[in-house]
Amino acid sequence: MQNRIVWQQETSSPSSANDFAAISQWWSGLAGQEITWRQRLIPESGNLSDLDWEPQRFDETVVIQSPNVRGITLYWRSPHLPDERSTTPYKLELDPIYQQLFIYPQTQRGIVIRVALPQVEYQKITIAQPQIAIRQLSGRSVLTIRDESQLLEVSVNLSPEAITILSEALQSTH
Repeated sequence: MQNRIVWQQETSSPSSANDFAAISQWWSGLAGQEITWRQRLIPESGNLSDLDWEPQRFDETVVIQSPNVRGITLYWRSPHLPDERSTTPYKLELDPIYQQLFIYPQTQRGIVIRVALPQVEYQKITIAQPQIAIRQLSGRSVLTIRDESQLLEVSVNLSPEAITILSEALQSTH
């Protein structure tokens, strides 16, 4: 969670005004950009990394129009809705690296909204019973993982550095 800019209502943090100004500037800078809007229930742990941010039924991808801040309320328009929309947060967390803002609405304390610029979405494949082989090919190591039930084969060319990282990671799991 480091590198995030966090603003919380009624905080005595000396950086609160600067944090809110940075978040407001980011929000206003979204004008005309395509964003994803995803809303989730906050898990009992309170840890957002426990949430599944994969696209779900009611998630939206829209070109945001007229995003602005008045007081502490975030306002915006959506091309497919005639009225201006708004939400007043009790907490905001901006992740400038991944270009996403987490909004905790005052009226729905158990909800978090993630507004983000679209990111590359990686295809995820789960292999439950992998067949694994490592072979040498032209002086490089090639890791091959197969799943016969899915008729899937993945080959990964491993540099010496990657082999070291993989070995260390495997040793630390035992």
